[in-house]
Amino acid sequence: MRSIKRTSRRLPASLRAVPTSVPGLGARFLSTTAPTSSTVTINGSTDTSVTPISSVLIANRGEIALRVARTAASMGIRTTTLYTDIDAASQHAKCTPYALSLGAPSAYLDGPRIVELAKQHGIQALHPGYGFLSENPAFAKACEEAGIVFVGPPAKAMTDMGDKARSKEIMNASGVPCVPGYHGSEQSVEQLKAKAADIKYPVLLKSVKGGGGKGMRIVRNADEFEAQLKSARAEARASFGEGGEVMLVEKYIVRPRHVEVQIFADRHGNCVALGERDCSVQRRHQKILEESPAPLLDDVTRKDLWDKARKAALAVDYVGAGTVEFILDKDTNEFYFMEMNTRLQVEHPVSEMVTGTDLVEWQFRVAAGEKLPLTQGEIEARILERGAAIEARIYAENPEKGFFPDSGTLVHLSKPQTNEDVRIDAGFVEGDTVSEAYDGMIAKLIVRGKDRETAIRKLELALREYEVVGLSTNIEFLKRLCNSQAFIEGDVETGFIDKWKTELFEAKPTSNDVFAQAALGLLGTQTQNVPAAHGQALGFGEATTQNSRKFAFRVQDDASTEEGKIVEVEVAQLNNKLFTVSVRKEGDDKPQVFENIVSKSTSTTAPTSSAKKTKLTTYFPLARVDTTLVQDPADNEKLTVFQLGHKTQLRLVSPVWFDKALGLKEVAASVVAPMPCKILRNEVEEGQPVEKGAPLVVIESMKMETVIRSPQSGVIKKLAHKEGDICKAGTVLVTFEETEESA
Repeated sequence: MRSIKRTSRRLPASLRAVPTSVPGLGARFLSTTAPTSSTVTINGSTDTSVTPISSVLIANRGEIALRVARTAASMGIRTTTLYTDIDAASQHAKCTPYALSLGAPSAYLDGPRIVELAKQHGIQALHPGYGFLSENPAFAKACEEAGIVFVGPPAKAMTDMGDKARSKEIMNASGVPCVPGYHGSEQSVEQLKAKAADIKYPVLLKSVKGGGGKGMRIVRNADEFEAQLKSARAEARASFGEGGEVMLVEKYIVRPRHVEVQIFADRHGNCVALGERDCSVQRRHQKILEESPAPLLDDVTRKDLWDKARKAALAVDYVGAGTVEFILDKDTNEFYFMEMNTRLQVEHPVSEMVTGTDLVEWQFRVAAGEKLPLTQGEIEARILERGAAIEARIYAENPEKGFFPDSGTLVHLSKPQTNEDVRIDAGFVEGDTVSEAYDGMIAKLIVRGKDRETAIRKLELALREYEVVGLSTNIEFLKRLCNSQAFIEGDVETGFIDKWKTELFEAKPTSNDVFAQAALGLLGTQTQNVPAAHGQALGFGEATTQNSRKFAFRVQDDASTEEGKIVEVEVAQLNNKLFTVSVRKEGDDKPQVFENIVSKSTSTTAPTSSAKKTKLTTYFPLARVDTTLVQDPADNEKLTVFQLGHKTQLRLVSPVWFDKALGLKEVAASVVAPMPCKILRNEVEEGQPVEKGAPLVVIESMKMETVIRSPQSGVIKKLAHKEGDICKAGTVLVTFEETEESA
């Protein structure tokens, strides 16, 4: 962003100073002389509490570590990152000259060790990013006691707002409206169930330490209360540790919107609101899209939200960046305090886009003791000028399969061009591995437009340029969201995806030119546009004549109406770049023939991932079509086609007669792991009869608990794994006794 690039020209001389050179590479290679407090005149008054920050340890990973490091570098702050064994080759570990090893994957949560590393290397400040230890008051207090500047709020504010029950007591006392519910210490199943009956169903169960949708369940009637409570507590305990199983019971708003306000406070008693963000489009209670300003929100309500958010922050003597989250009832237009996130949010770039600020820079300034750079009036003037912004989270997950998380190597990654209005915050590059050990967010795509409609169009165009191969992503789903009329009209709520599920997951037919391009691309990888010698076939696929080839593809794309079908393509090469291509889909009476089409292709092997990539330009009778074909290095028969802003996944298959001759068939009467996971528990026993939809196995992946349900009625033959086992995606979990019908 422009504000980041120009930061150094706006800073006081004390913050622009370049740190002194760093001594040797021994245990104290990061030590530095501690900066001294300076006297700074602000708005005509003398303040002696400003202590410029010259070195920082980023206690986080991925895109947020990279994002904080960029701003720190622009401010002349020497930056050190941390990494675990899994992250040793990650981008955030390589983005600074100084990086310290933590070892085990869970070590990002080892607060005492991280504080000790900062002390050992003489690092002045610590930035926690978001997630991990960012909202841990004990960690913030440990930093303070060790003489390390914690770039975040005071520990007491974290404690007050981190406990959902305590925070609601404070809000009620401060005149900030809260959702009706039970926030007490009595936690027996009977007591919670009785409170739910008093509140009246549906109710929402959530952990007092909750966040990110973890440990949260909607309970629609008394019959399912105990099962949902058990599941919520198990997930919360796994996510937040001891105390996570303490639950709140609140009235569930049937048509809620999730609207939050970005606030910022300094140590001088100033607090501002940098606009609001609508985060209503969610899955699994986790956000997918965030935008500012919130659509279809009147100015009176908007200003009231800002005022209540500032009041909430001031009630706990807040300092730094924070987000006050509200539930807005679409039926009554009333809003209620939900929680406060005492840290920088994942979606903070949306607020930066509409206010023209760098909130990480603000964090460093406020942590150093400075006053806020802008007044509330100046911020509101900027919001009026800068239009609207939207952030889309690019996740490793499969929307068509219930948004199950995925992991794997990014064998192909192509991103849209960035500019002042298109920003990408990413933690991965091509060739990197997205591990199942951590959250599956690959990147954040943020766009800005003069109004909301323009921002949506820009987002959809940028998503069309985003290409990922190697794991499942939600990119195609995000494109469909951008084209949803309900979303375009701003008719959003937290149940948006379920409400418009039929439209958002409607399968579309795949154009025949996609299959034609796949065949031409495969031909190009073998010939590189060199004509075959007289009397020779072209050497790939099934030869039929001296100058033609047959290919067969199975569509492996849940978003295509041809999913699972076989498509046969015959390519006849007339001369070096001239072809006739015939495409016949399974079930078609006759093929579609593209005659005398000109096609040029170039093929390369990616140095980072060894993926074969072919770029084609083909002149069909009515249009020029540019295509990228990617072959997975681990499975050359797995093909991905990017064409006209859409992605299609195919598998190159042998002729049908070959499969029949070998007697090949797919594994039936079994349930497999949909993603890399850990077995939490088996819900059935061998020999037990089950109905379709019954819970079979509970798994955990990326700290998320998922229930695998039976796809059929039958009798359990075998449970392949026990509690604690680690499984790869596709691993058989349960097999059924075969019936006569299945046999």
